[in-house]
Formats: sequence, structure tokens, C-alpha cells
Amino acid sequence: MFGSLLKNCLQFSLHRSLNPRQSETADGRLGVSALALQAPAGASVPGACAAVLVDANGRSRRLAAGGRIAPHEGEIAWCVHPGPYSCELAPFAAAPEIGLRVNFAIDASDPRATYQRFDLFLASEGGAAVELDGFAAAMENTLQRELAQGNLDLPPCTTLEEWNVFRAGFNQLMYTRFGVIVDDCVPVDLGAARDYAQLLENRMTQQPLAPQQRDSAAPLGAQQVFVPACEDARALRRLFLELPCLMCAIRLAALPQEQEQFRQQQELMRRLDLVSLAVGTMPALELRAPNQPLAHEEQLRRARHSRRAASALDEAWAMLARLKTGGDAVLGVSFDEADRIVANLEYETAGRRSVAVLEEEVAA
Repeated sequence: MFGSLLKNCLQFSLHRSLNPRQSETADGRLGVSALALQAPAGASVPGACAAVLVDANGRSRRLAAGGRIAPHEGEIAWCVHPGPYSCELAPFAAAPEIGLRVNFAIDASDPRATYQRFDLFLASEGGAAVELDGFAAAMENTLQRELAQGNLDLPPCTTLEEWNVFRAGFNQLMYTRFGVIVDDCVPVDLGAARDYAQLLENRMTQQPLAPQQRDSAAPLGAQQVFVPACEDARALRRLFLELPCLMCAIRLAALPQEQEQFRQQQELMRRLDLVSLAVGTMPALELRAPNQPLAHEEQLRRARHSRRAASALDEAWAMLARLKTGGDAVLGVSFDEADRIVANLEYETAGRRSVAVLEEEVAA
């Protein structure tokens, strides 16, 4: 359902990216301003690149450089350049002059893994192109959220030990969430490049876009206009494709040593299974019942629930990264955090299924 809807939302972008006359020049963007670009059938994979082909169910396969792209029915192909790439991130939104210069590369294919994380990112979030600026903005937002929630710590006058702890957490976060390897990360002063006063003025003068004016079908990093049907389809696709992979990764990340922890883990997996089932059987956005249209305001409400569920999914990936770095030391705390995240997923998916405002929303 959401696969076909998402395809319709992306159709214009696909036509632009699959234009054969543009494909020859598009290769020059790979490895420079773009990490991945959709490629037409019959094109050759450029040198130093790889092709990632994803079918309608999210299953992916890779082709090496020099191969010819021959997608099966329903598959979409991207040309991906592994990098390296460089970007500057502001870890604290309130202090944009404090920055990190990050060098990273896309992780190579691991034959032992059941899925490749960057390929999953392409399948669920890629769109027509993955621009470097937009990808860096997504990395920055993820880092800022983890620091704001206290899950990562980057104090002033950081000691070497504190820096090493931060680097380990940051590296794992970027790999778990995006499938990229951080090669280098150094503090930089962005004061000369970023005018804080001008940023504040821009925030004050910038008019927020109406919900109907944002486009979720735009390439990653482009100005996005909110179209409820597209936003809903993208969020549900993420949940549909990523939840099974997330549950598998959580099971492998840390093995409970105590019976109570094992019981807690099994209960969380059971609840996540039910969330995944709810996503896979989600009703159409525009219908309250068969052949009964849903009011536009209710469609907007449903789309907002989908978007918040996708945000909870981001938190779950970040929690998985902490599990991988902390192991048994953070297992007990992670169960409490996981309970909150799963509760949010349950609430938002229930809100997406409902045809009217939930009682909890009215009470709030």
C-alpha cells in the first residue's frame, strides 16, 4: 500500500533522475556533492562506485563497479560512491560556532550481515538522491538530539578520556543509524563561517511553511514541503522496513545475563512485534472505512502520528548504538529507555490507525 503510494509521490523526481541524457553528467556529483543517485536501467556502474538495487519489499543487492545495471521488476537502483566525505557539524544548536569537522565513508558490504545498514537507509529514506549537505544535516540532527537527551556527553574543556568516550559513542551512533564509518572527528571553530546573530535573525524572520507546502518527496537535504500522503507513506515505509531489522539487531546486541532481564527483553520484543504487525496492516490514510473518505483534518492528524512514530524509531536506533558500546553496563538502563520508546511507538501507531482523536490527546 505505502510502497505504491511512495512510488507515485517520487515519480517526478524519478523521471528527472532517470533521464539518460543527465546520467552522464550525474556521475560527477557522486563522491563530491552526493553520496548516492538513482540510476537508469542499462547504465554502467562508474569506477570506485557500487550499485545498490532495492525491490518493493526493501530487499537489497549490490553490484560492483563496471557492472551493468539490470534491475528486476519493481527494483530501483542507486549508484553509490563510498567516499570519503567531509562535513562540519554543530553539536549544540544554541552554540553554532562550536563545531566538529567529520570525515566519514560508507561502510563496505559485509557478507556476514543479514542486511547492510546504508542499503536499508537507501531503501527507506533515500529518495531520488542523497545529497551530502542533506546527509550532513541528518547527522547533525541525530547528534544534537543525543547530546540534548544526555545520551552523549561533550563537556567544555574535554579531557582525553572524555573525548575518547564521546568518539566511541559518536562513531557507533553514525554507523548504527546511517551505515557510515567515521574516519576522523576534530573540534573546529565555526565562528568565522557561521554568524550566530544572523542565524537568530533568520529564525525570527523565517515564516513557517503550512502543512500543505512541505514536500517529503524531495531529495534528502532539499527544502521539503509537507504533503500528508507522501509524509505518511515515507514514515510507514521506514517503520515497515526498519522495525524487523531493528528487532533482530537488538536481540544480537546484548544477551541478558539474568532471568528478569531476559523476561524484559522478551516482553519488549513481543510489543515490537505487535507494532510491526500494526504497521503492516495499517489502513489507508484517506479512508475511515471502506468507501468512506476521511476528513482532511483527520488525514493531517494521522500523518503527524506517522511522523512521530518515525522519530521514535530514530531514538530506537540511537539506543541500539548505546547498547553496542556499553554492553551489559547499560543493559538495565536501556530497558527503561526501550520501554519508553516502545510505548511511544505503540501510542503513535494506534493514533495513526484511529479515525478520530485519541482520548489521551483530548485529555492532554
